[in-house]
Amino acid sequence: MKKILLLGLIFSFLTSCLDNKNLAAKYLPIDSFETPSSFTYRTVDTIKIKYSLPNSCHSYHSLYYQYQDTARIIAIRALEDLESACIEQVFERELIVPIQVTQRQSYVFKFWKGKDSNGQDLYEEKVVPVN
Repeated sequence: MKKILLLGLIFSFLTSCLDNKNLAAKYLPIDSFETPSSFTYRTVDTIKIKYSLPNSCHSYHSLYYQYQDTARIIAIRALEDLESACIEQVFERELIVPIQVTQRQSYVFKFWKGKDSNGQDLYEEKVVPVN
């Protein structure tokens, strides 16, 4: 989590200088995901991620994908425009992520679901074996 916080701070600092706009960087939770039942070693496969932009002032920035041994932590990075008038409508989005299967051990995906009432990160884990 310290790495997520550090990267978030760096991300916030870098994006604060873009076009003199008042933007805030934030992470958005993964709504749902689809993975294959297994991967084949030394191939490229995909996972499908669904997420929601809370209103029209939010836009997708990038995928947060952190290696942690055989696990992968995944979240959505977004930018929020703090100066514009927002349309209060949820915008559902989908992202197809290529996965280059380079390890023989099972992949453990940790999809970030937000924070609990104590501020602790919540993840939904999915294990995908490698053939």
